[in-house]
Amino acid sequence: MSDQDTSRRRFLQAAGSATAAVALAGCSGGGDSTPTDEATETSGGGMETTSEPEETTERPEPDTRDGFLQRANRHTHEQAPWVFLHRQYSVYGQSSDIEWQPRTDERVSAYAIEPATDAGDDVVMTQSQMDSGLDPQDHRETPTDNIVLQAYEGLLERDREGAIVETLATDYQRLDETTVQFTVRDNVSFHSGDSLTPEDVAYSINRIVKSDVGIESPQVDQLLGVEGAEVASSDDRTVNVNLSGLNPIVFASFATYCDVMNKSWVESNDQAYINQNMEGTGPFVLSNYEQGVEVAFQRNNDYWDEPAAISTFTINSASESSTRVNRLLSGETDIAVNVPPQEVSRVENSEDASISAVPSTRVIFNAMRYDVEPFDSPTFRQAVNYAVDLDSIIENVLQTFGSATGQPTLEGFFGHNEDLDPYPQDLDRAEQLVEESGYAGAEIELVTPIGRYLKDVEIAQAVASQVDEIPNVSATARQVEFSTLVSQVTTGNIEDKPPWYLLGWGNATFDAIQTIQPLLASDGALTSYKNDELDRLLDEAQSLPSESN
Repeated sequence: MSDQDTSRRRFLQAAGSATAAVALAGCSGGGDSTPTDEATETSGGGMETTSEPEETTERPEPDTRDGFLQRANRHTHEQAPWVFLHRQYSVYGQSSDIEWQPRTDERVSAYAIEPATDAGDDVVMTQSQMDSGLDPQDHRETPTDNIVLQAYEGLLERDREGAIVETLATDYQRLDETTVQFTVRDNVSFHSGDSLTPEDVAYSINRIVKSDVGIESPQVDQLLGVEGAEVASSDDRTVNVNLSGLNPIVFASFATYCDVMNKSWVESNDQAYINQNMEGTGPFVLSNYEQGVEVAFQRNNDYWDEPAAISTFTINSASESSTRVNRLLSGETDIAVNVPPQEVSRVENSEDASISAVPSTRVIFNAMRYDVEPFDSPTFRQAVNYAVDLDSIIENVLQTFGSATGQPTLEGFFGHNEDLDPYPQDLDRAEQLVEESGYAGAEIELVTPIGRYLKDVEIAQAVASQVDEIPNVSATARQVEFSTLVSQVTTGNIEDKPPWYLLGWGNATFDAIQTIQPLLASDGALTSYKNDELDRLLDEAQSLPSESN
């Protein structure tokens, strides 16, 4: 039996039901080998290993993009800029009034929901957080994605099987090494009635990647390597996108990012208005917005494709997981996001609700800022990893709703290094490394959001407790509102981030670059790390064609 099958069985046991709709794909529990590197500083400031000489800086250079990304993952494994934790599972409770299947990318599109009963025509979803504003290009978190995607659309998207499909583009092609072209769909209208034009598409791309167009978009590295766009020909509705280099994942990026906005609407309104109203082309139209409380949509009957199957879709929030489940079981909501393991049986035992779960594209980790003591020492960071018992956290905190990781890139993604295994718990080794780092006696604090990720607070408490078991380190956990943490990690300044914090990162491109670049490259928008060798590996990877897309 595979690890995947084992996880599925244990999940069903935890759920107390054999009928849970679980689509498990691409997850594993790691392997048997352990990191045994004896890390020492090289004269160049990098780390090399004494126990694995074949993995030193003398190892042959890769000759493929996959090879460079795997090398980048190895670098992060050895340098340990994170406490590597696990792949998150998305666990939903859903009412029997609707028919719906969750996606690995955590996106909940009401367009995919169908009513199963008469009561299923008006659907309500309760997630843990509300939005940070309705501007689709001025945020970086999934709760806001799940709100804006009901009204806004991009040029491309992915279907449930992961294939790239056209949305507002009817064709796309690479013209040369630094230019790609999209053909914009005709006969599409914004909710105001304005027609979609190639100029709207070019403007939307430039609004993300060019700070002088209107905003400093935090999504700029989601379109990594995109320098700008221009209308190629208004007659044939084509838009050319200019790239800084080969950009091997450009179409995968556009299949996930870049919602298209109405240029004239954006330019005629201030940012406060744009953050409280919506002007997209999507299958639902905003009908009511009460900031921090509720967002309500009604079906767009003039949608360019088939109208949605449901009439209305309302999103509200409750940070307490028990509140979300209570709303589901009382019939107040139809989808409860992030049902915790201890609540699964209660949902499954009800007559009107069930559990749907899927391994997501999100990795959960504890970032350690490289520029502050004691985390400026790779040896200390490795010690923290050796202190954590990942298997115990997954078994006892997550009740198997997770898979251990030892690198930023999840299994099944392009660039994943299958030779790397999670750090095993070894407190003696951890104590020794702390002594070697020169930071014996360190007192550290792990900052965690409340209720944003499945069992986030409990995971952070477990990590801090286990690190605190190192005899020469003291560790505690501190809770903050997710919005507070987001405001700290998205400023673009590493100094604004807590020295040690829990975060999750979803990557719907299924490519390593879209995790490592924004979070660990020196110029990443959310980076907590800086290393010339890692930057070089990423640059090399981006200069080569992708073997996957």
